Amino acid sequence: MMNNTMKNQCRVPDNTIVEGKWHRNQYKIIKELGFGANGIVYLAQFQNRYVALKMSENNLSITSEVNVLNSFAKVQGSVLGPSLLDVDDWVRKDKNISFYVMEYIHGPDFLTFIKQKGQVWIGVLILQLLSDLQRMHERGWIFGDLKPENLIVTGPPPKIRCIDVGGTTMEGRAIKEFTEFYDRGYWGLGTRKADPAYDLFAVGMIMINCAYPKRFPKREGGIEQLKQALHQSHQLHEYKPVILKSLQGSYRSAKDMREDLLLLSSGSKGSKSSKHVTMSRQQTRANNRSVTPAKKKGGIIETAMILIIVSLFYTIYLYIQVM
Repeated sequence: MMNNTMKNQCRVPDNTIVEGKWHRNQYKIIKELGFGANGIVYLAQFQNRYVALKMSENNLSITSEVNVLNSFAKVQGSVLGPSLLDVDDWVRKDKNISFYVMEYIHGPDFLTFIKQKGQVWIGVLILQLLSDLQRMHERGWIFGDLKPENLIVTGPPPKIRCIDVGGTTMEGRAIKEFTEFYDRGYWGLGTRKADPAYDLFAVGMIMINCAYPKRFPKREGGIEQLKQALHQSHQLHEYKPVILKSLQGSYRSAKDMREDLLLLSSGSKGSKSSKHVTMSRQQTRANNRSVTPAKKKGGIIETAMILIIVSLFYTIYLYIQVM
């Protein structure tokens, strides 16, 4: 939680005009969108468009988040985070309050969208999320505070986006911000060191959250309580092997988790265990590696024979038509 002094300095009434000290851009505050450990986010208006403005007295926090957004912008094909529009200071009561302005991402949050559109969208959106996380992780960033409230679904077509990068941490460092339900440390299933598996644990908990919208408190902690929750949920039955592996830290990358989820979504829904999913993926790779030159040559000959036979039948067909 942010301290009261910082919170009071950054809290401003609606219709306040925030003018940048350096760029002189003016932003009209519409309403507060939310606050966290390092600042307050407002909906603001700038030149007839809506933007999101985050202000904080913690210059280091602002700098860190701006660096994250700049890094996102360099990841080709990724639109997970909002676009960065401006960075400046606002002089208020003889104090500099740092702020940055970003794209305002409008739409329902993850759980609201699933409630409106149905459980079938869980897999679709999680696949999108895992693709973006893979790109992030490849650049050395761990999202950290990954939770449904921070995930907005825009569209059409539906696309998952994130509205808060405050918890994003360089890989190898201690996680800066977290929410207990999605934190593996809270459940006694790992450390709070930033690594890909930390985010993937949170992805598994987000999927569980779809079946338990009000969440549930930790009792004794550990994997057994989460296994029981999975077992009791009919909605999560088809995803159970993948979720369980994410909770146990079995995935080395978001790409691996995505591959298993694709297997379940494209015909392996009858899988009864995470072992089956893993063996299916490994068997596919092994089969690909085991194709020898002789087998490839045989396949080419077989294909050529099929084409010759088809051509022959087609020639006979044309001859009959002419006769």
